[in-house]
Amino acid sequence: MESDPIAALTRAVNADDPINSLAAIAEFRRELARMEAVAVRRARTQGDSWTEIAAALGLSKQAVHKKHGGRGLFRAQD
Repeated sequence: MESDPIAALTRAVNADDPINSLAAIAEFRRELARMEAVAVRRARTQGDSWTEIAAALGLSKQAVHKKHGGRGLFRAQD
C-alpha cells in the first residue's frame, strides 16, 4: 500500500476508466470526512469554539454542531 493515500486517490480519480474514477472519488469523500472529524475533535479538545470551527470550514455554527456535536463527546457551550 502507498504511504500517501491522498496522492494515490488523486491518481485514481484521474484514471482513464470512469468507473474506477468514481470509486476513487467515493473513497476520497470518506477519507476527507474522516480527516474532518479528527480535526474537529482536535480543535474542540484544544478549546476552540464551534464558531471558530465553523468559520474555518466555511459553514454555519449550527451546521457544524449538527454534524459533529451530536456525538456526546464535546457538549461544552460556546
